Amino acid sequence: MIRNALLAGGIAMGYAVQLSVPGLPFGYTELLLALWIMLSIGRVVIGGRLEATPALFRLATFWLIMTFTLAVGAIVGLLTTAVLDLSAPIHDIMAYMLLASVTCLAAAEPDADRQLRRTAWWAIGIVSACFVFQLALGWGWIHQPGVNPWFWDRFTGWSENPNQIAIYCAIFGPLALHLATTTTSPWGRVIGFSSLVLTVYVGRLTKSDAYLLTGVLTCLIFLGLRVRTWLTTGDKGSVSRQVAVLLMVGFLPLAMSMTPYVLRDISSIENFAKSLSKGRGGEDTAETATLRVRLWGNAVYKGVTSASLGLGPGPHVDRPSVEYRQFLPEPFEAHNTILDLYTQGGLIAVLALLWIVGSAAMSAWRAKLDALFALVVAIMIYGFPHLIIRHPIVWFALTLCLVAGTPRAVWATSSETSRDLG
Repeated sequence: MIRNALLAGGIAMGYAVQLSVPGLPFGYTELLLALWIMLSIGRVVIGGRLEATPALFRLATFWLIMTFTLAVGAIVGLLTTAVLDLSAPIHDIMAYMLLASVTCLAAAEPDADRQLRRTAWWAIGIVSACFVFQLALGWGWIHQPGVNPWFWDRFTGWSENPNQIAIYCAIFGPLALHLATTTTSPWGRVIGFSSLVLTVYVGRLTKSDAYLLTGVLTCLIFLGLRVRTWLTTGDKGSVSRQVAVLLMVGFLPLAMSMTPYVLRDISSIENFAKSLSKGRGGEDTAETATLRVRLWGNAVYKGVTSASLGLGPGPHVDRPSVEYRQFLPEPFEAHNTILDLYTQGGLIAVLALLWIVGSAAMSAWRAKLDALFALVVAIMIYGFPHLIIRHPIVWFALTLCLVAGTPRAVWATSSETSRDLG
């Protein structure tokens, strides 16, 4: 239970950049995850079990490929570019090492699916309590020194910017939905759905366009999958099932008949859509999109000029030409997971990422875990306008999908392993 709580705390606090451990150069996430890794290794050293599962094989293969591609990219980067600051590459290296250790050890746990599910319950409990505390900070009910919970009119909580906490809202929402829809406990459903509502509320306070798009599409995908599951199971001759089929069949002609009324009120729909986006009736959204397109073009150029081998860990995109240019770091990130990884590890690293994410999606699909499949879709959608592969919650979610959708395999104790090798 202690290890579950430590892992959950490290996952739930990943966005809390404004908080730091007194006297130490890192945050609570790094501290909690490092403690969990040490306890997990200690359990194995004293004779704890290990399980060799397909999930562990896939994760280990992915991280080996990442290590190779990033090493090759680093050599190319040292030979072709002038290294001005090593802090960003070192930060990425440490993050990848930490995430590789956590995912592989979590997948090798005995009864990993049950342990990860317990950790998920701990995580949504911790994140819900933290969100309540941060909302109290935001509304001025309490005060915490050194923490500013707002970026103008956008909620940041303990994060450095609104997009960081929005990423966690986008992933913790489907995770809470998965727990609520797969538990048999009435109290579990209450806790899961309550956490979902709280997460959605905090996510909307961030005014993140990516969160809004991710939330809408994830909800639609989940509802579609639930209807599919409902129609393919149970009594096919029931009245409710026949009514549902009739509604689905009649949806297209009904939608076509409503088209003239929708077109007549198109201006009101446009105004409503603008009201959901951040700032000045959607103008900030358009400016952000234009800036990202420039960054993506430069990222493609950097990747191609490196012969698609990458330039190693860290950001590699040129700083954009904007009015607040002097406040931006140099080099800059592409703000796109695929393109940022392309500049770091090249085409092979991108293919490896697509493989591991696709494997997680297929695992959730085969296991008919609708909310987990929607969770992977949320990760893919949110990864398009943001770099998210350094966030612990992303890899915890992927590991949960891989473990939940693959069969358990053989196990061995450390003493048996050493005996076989001897």
